Amino acid sequence: MALGIDGLVSGLDTTSLINSLIQAEAAPQTLLKSKATAQQTYVSALQTLNSSVASLATKARDAAATSSLDVYGATSSSKAVTVSATGATSAGSIDVVVGATAKGMVGVTAPLSAWPADPPTLTFTSSTGATTEVTARSTSLDDLVAAVNASTAGVRAVKIASGTDAAGAPQYRLQLTATSTGSAGAFTVHAGSAAQVSDGTATDVLAAPGAAITTTARDASLTLWAGTSAEQVVTSSTDTFTSLLPGVDVTVTAASADPVTIAVTRDADKASAVASDLVKGVTDLFAYIGSRTAVTTTTNSTGVATVRAGAFTGDATVRDLQQRVTSALSMPTASGSSPSVIGISITRTGSFEFDPTAFTAALEKDPVGTQAVLAELAGRLATVAERASDKYDGTLTQTVKGQQSVATDLTKQIENWDSRLAARRAQLTKTYSALEVQLSNLQSQSSWLSGQLSSLAASSGTS
Repeated sequence: MALGIDGLVSGLDTTSLINSLIQAEAAPQTLLKSKATAQQTYVSALQTLNSSVASLATKARDAAATSSLDVYGATSSSKAVTVSATGATSAGSIDVVVGATAKGMVGVTAPLSAWPADPPTLTFTSSTGATTEVTARSTSLDDLVAAVNASTAGVRAVKIASGTDAAGAPQYRLQLTATSTGSAGAFTVHAGSAAQVSDGTATDVLAAPGAAITTTARDASLTLWAGTSAEQVVTSSTDTFTSLLPGVDVTVTAASADPVTIAVTRDADKASAVASDLVKGVTDLFAYIGSRTAVTTTTNSTGVATVRAGAFTGDATVRDLQQRVTSALSMPTASGSSPSVIGISITRTGSFEFDPTAFTAALEKDPVGTQAVLAELAGRLATVAERASDKYDGTLTQTVKGQQSVATDLTKQIENWDSRLAARRAQLTKTYSALEVQLSNLQSQSSWLSGQLSSLAASSGTS
């Protein structure tokens, strides 16, 4: 912190005087700061524009693909069959008859108070013949349930109350349920080890008196081309048939006596959205350019009007980009087709409009031709957008880099002015400090001379 030197001898407000001098000398820096602020605003606007153009390039390139309008939806003629298009597919239909839905195996044991064998060991055998031994820590049914559920047998167990025995003791059944549906999830369960199962000495738990298999495992099934020589049954371990048609999953919830028609057709709304999103990308881009090009006028409290140009006002690069985008989307195709035939038109203000009704009608009448027109328009637009926004040598990208260099240079000039003004302040402070010292010396000399003169006058009067 600088020491104050105000009025030590002279009585001057030296600090205010120095501040005024520095403020006057800082006028060029103030102009630089204003210019730097405007420059940074311009750079930010260019960066936003460049990002928007890059996004438009991606959207246009996607729309230019020869399959961009190959968007399909799947329908079913029955509520018992639901369908969904999950990937690339094509138009078509097929009739199916639902034979059965998928079920998981469920079995229950005979009533028990505790497991009769100690240690309580169960061996589960899967449909593939794989065995899993489960041994509980005690004969408690709760311990046995916990051991089954912690195993890799693919079976879940639950204890269900089932009355009392002749002595009044509570009894329970163990319900064993496969964790997966379909015939592959079927299992058998024996009381005993895997070795005992192998040598035939283990007891089939679900075949014992009072036990039962309450639900038999089965696959879901569909019959294709029923009643013809090509009739074929397809099965699934779940109620969903993945890619029954290319890119179409079919889920069944109930058997059907009559054929169910599954149809895949072009989704007009999704296809229209491809073109609509492309036009919206352009209109949003133009709206942003317009908002940064407009000249605004403001009036202060004294009635003085100030006119401010937008960041892009008079910018040749931005104007050229807008003209190229307009040409790409408004000029006829190589075959002479106008964009208006697919619902894309330019307005009197230079923006674009999209008519989904006209697009859908064109797609229905001539899907190949509509795809070709959209692909050419989108391809031209992608080329323009990519040339402007390429991250290495795009015209907008290069402009951004150049203007960032200008902003960096302005910042350095401002910093140099800070150093220059700090040195100037130090010089002024030193000068005025020296002035105060000189004034102090002069004041001391004046006092000494006054004293000497007074002494001489006194001496003269005495003599």
